[in-house]
Amino acid sequence: MTVGTGMAVSVRLFSLLRERAGSERLQLRLPDGATVADALSALRDDPALGELLARLPVQLAVNRDYAQPDTRLAPGDELALIPPLSGGDETADVTDAEPRVHVAVGEQAPSVERLSAIVADPCAGAIVAFQGVTREVSRLEYEAYTEMARERIAAILADCVAVHGLCAAAAEHRTGSVALGEPSVVVAVSAAHRDEAFAGAREAIDRIKAEAPIWKVEVSADGSRQRIAGTPAPGASAPGATAR
Repeated sequence: MTVGTGMAVSVRLFSLLRERAGSERLQLRLPDGATVADALSALRDDPALGELLARLPVQLAVNRDYAQPDTRLAPGDELALIPPLSGGDETADVTDAEPRVHVAVGEQAPSVERLSAIVADPCAGAIVAFQGVTREVSRLEYEAYTEMARERIAAILADCVAVHGLCAAAAEHRTGSVALGEPSVVVAVSAAHRDEAFAGAREAIDRIKAEAPIWKVEVSADGSRQRIAGTPAPGASAPGATAR
């Protein structure tokens, strides 16, 4: 795909977009000074993606941060198309900084006991943990924009620590196949009092589901597959919009 003779950017695709294109990466050439809106317009002209992008709300991210239509692109930038989110092969990653936050996105199964121990703190009079498990189907298959998911979840947890006065917060999200009854995501937080702990845990899981670039497919016992419809990523353009 070529637009002009200017700069080259790498495009990452996920979920339905990856399946339709037949690849998780594309190279896109754009005129110097092009914006995210220009990139989306060019991608809508691509035969493999045009019809899907005309009806699917998508958000774009530049170098693993959600971008606006007028965001300028530079040579070598990584541009990711983020379809609706239905929410983390890499070894689990931990972010340790002030505030105390732990994040992992990968194939390791998350553990309520492990995350509860991570957020334990002398200041804490309450620890609240949430565990999301596979239900009703044989298994779920999770796909993630792993690097961005880790960074986005870390930012969400840091916000929750600040807003709710938490002592610490941790979240792990699994990728790959998750069998019936097994956990796919665990969030744990600690706080001085239970009200803050409950509120912080609720906000954390709600925002992870809404903002982290993670998708899932339901797989029944007979092998039939159904992709779960999600919610548009923050700032996603409406179907058919020019995003200009």
